[in-house]
Amino acid sequence: MTYKITGLLPAAHAHLFAMSDTQLAAVNARRVTATASKGFPCRVSLEDASEGESLILFNHVSHDVATPYRSAYAVYVRETAQQPAEYIDQTPPVFEGRPIALRGFDAEGNLREAALALPGQADARIRELFAGEEIAYIHAHNAAHGCFSAAIERT
Repeated sequence: MTYKITGLLPAAHAHLFAMSDTQLAAVNARRVTATASKGFPCRVSLEDASEGESLILFNHVSHDVATPYRSAYAVYVRETAQQPAEYIDQTPPVFEGRPIALRGFDAEGNLREAALALPGQADARIRELFAGEEIAYIHAHNAAHGCFSAAIERT
């Protein structure tokens, strides 16, 4: 069993970087400058932004399904992130040093299983969840803040 973790497509939110702060506020988004090199996880590159980098913080619908498990939350994207990251059978840097909540969904978008991965455990927990045939895909969230981190699919 193999899996793939993919960052968000930058085209879906690229227009936000051209907006003024007033325009961003009108769509409940904000321009942010990273104040540290950890704590500003980009959902395109799946890496933390470096201190001083420009990001947009906006509400992202990560699980757009017609079930009670539809989900949206605030996420960061870096202005310099032009290509979605892709990791095959390995976890991205944004998972390192963070507890990650993993939510396993069936093909209809219903939550079937969940696991908590402490730092260094994400790969094993992903494989454990995918051992269940009913798990079609997994969403990773930062356990402490609850924000969407990345989608994980079987390959």
